[in-house]
Amino acid sequence: MKQFFKKNLYNIIAVIVLLILTVLGYLGYKEGLFNSIDTFRDFILSYGAWANIIFMLVQVTQIVVPIIPGGLTTIFGVVIFGPLWGFIYNYISICFGSMLVFFISRTFGKSIVLNLFGEDTFDKYKHKIKDKTYEKFFAWAILLPVAPDDFLCYLTGLSDMSFKKFSTIILLCKPPSIFLYSMGWAMGLEWIVNKI
Repeated sequence: MKQFFKKNLYNIIAVIVLLILTVLGYLGYKEGLFNSIDTFRDFILSYGAWANIIFMLVQVTQIVVPIIPGGLTTIFGVVIFGPLWGFIYNYISICFGSMLVFFISRTFGKSIVLNLFGEDTFDKYKHKIKDKTYEKFFAWAILLPVAPDDFLCYLTGLSDMSFKKFSTIILLCKPPSIFLYSMGWAMGLEWIVNKI
């Protein structure tokens, strides 16, 4: 029994993390946390000094269990914590969540990707991971704020890309897309509010 746990420790941890985050994501969705900025802000700020940690946990959860658009929580981060800290908390949690997704995909394989995103989405991109230019494609996709990042991180876990290469791309290419996405939406919301 000891030998089994020692040999499968990595897989056991991955299963536990995935289950916990799935339950948290489902409960948050059921409670209507993502229905409005006010509801989400009240929930996050109710944790006081732990608000930033809770926000980052929510952000990681929505990356691992993509039941809501990631851009939504990114915007919420800027609205709740302001441009600087919102960006920092988004960056830390999105990078950590992306790396976690890579490990989960590498552990569970193709079945987890199909279960979360469906066969149509998988079939649309599966040929790319065998392409020699996939690293470039992935880097550009992460750099730009319009690509399906969560899906591509799961997909990359099925490729031959090393974790070192993957994490380097995430750490270097995420800041511009997070900045453009969060600040663009935050300014858009401010403009709408001023017009009303």
